[in-house]
Amino acid sequence: MPLGRCGMIDLSFYKGKRVFITGHTGFKGSWLTKILVDAGANVTGYSLPAPTEPSLFNIVGLDREIVSVIGDIRDFENLKKVFDKASPEIVLHLAAQPLVRESYKNPRETYETNVMGTVNLLECVRNAECVLSFLNVTTDKVYKNKEWEWGYRENEELDGYDPYSNSKSCSELVTHSYLSSFFMKEGSPSISTARAGNVIGGGDFADDRIIPDCVRAAMRGEDIIVRNPHSIRPYQHVLEPLFAYLMIAQAQAGDKRYAGWYNVGPDERDCFSTGDLVNLFTHSWGGIKRIDKYDDSPFHEANFLKLDCSKIKKTFGWRPQWSLDTAIKKTVEWYRCWLEGGDVAACMHRQIEEFVRGSEQ
Repeated sequence: MPLGRCGMIDLSFYKGKRVFITGHTGFKGSWLTKILVDAGANVTGYSLPAPTEPSLFNIVGLDREIVSVIGDIRDFENLKKVFDKASPEIVLHLAAQPLVRESYKNPRETYETNVMGTVNLLECVRNAECVLSFLNVTTDKVYKNKEWEWGYRENEELDGYDPYSNSKSCSELVTHSYLSSFFMKEGSPSISTARAGNVIGGGDFADDRIIPDCVRAAMRGEDIIVRNPHSIRPYQHVLEPLFAYLMIAQAQAGDKRYAGWYNVGPDERDCFSTGDLVNLFTHSWGGIKRIDKYDDSPFHEANFLKLDCSKIKKTFGWRPQWSLDTAIKKTVEWYRCWLEGGDVAACMHRQIEEFVRGSEQ
């Protein structure tokens, strides 16, 4: 596998591979599906219907490119039937209830989806003989947040505060237990988790996310309201973690020594405040401005969060590809293409190719 700025990844590895993705109709899942379709993989997706309207999955018409099954990951019998039919070699687990505020409103559903959904999928893997590589995508919020200024490392305490973060901590622990209990013997699948920071990119239409909120305000010709302008987050373009996931899944499929727990986040230069991120967006979009309105919500959210990504850098030679400024420009490019009725699939394909080439345009 050739080394490069994207790390140890060769997309030709995925040509003809049977890949099973949970959560394929979501924002990250749709981009991941597009990468794999373009690489020639045989993809089966299992997910609830697209979570937003409009949705990236439906805009691009990805249901015509893969075997797309609409189902609930909490439904073990249906999940196993679809999984066994797909007979996957690579399993990428993205299905989740991903929103902090929603987890306060519906904690039980959040835990059922994020914890028992992981158990159900690992049971499918445990009872199959086809799987070479399993990757559970969690979040940077799995760590017990102490509001300190340095990045969390993979050996830090897992104890998310809110129901979303805590349920993903639990999902990590479930994965660790299954590895120790069932996947240590020779010939068993390689098991990893990946903890990514906040992602941005074209096609995100979710509520309570800063870039979609910016786009909606821009479309209405309104000022952008920022509720927590000083919160620090490890923002990165969505392609950054997705290529890291594919890199890990590929490497561990051939060598168990690459399996483990990995942070995936930006360098120090791109750990921006939410207010600074919005400033980059308004500059790139043009004609709009931000207004700070401090959050009076009773729900707790972390103010300061960074990741230490030394492990993935040392293990794979991985480095972040795009600066945050470039990430914003690519994000605005996508939304303008969509608003102007352009070929969104072609735009995504072009951005994927630019990312692979390491283009900072």
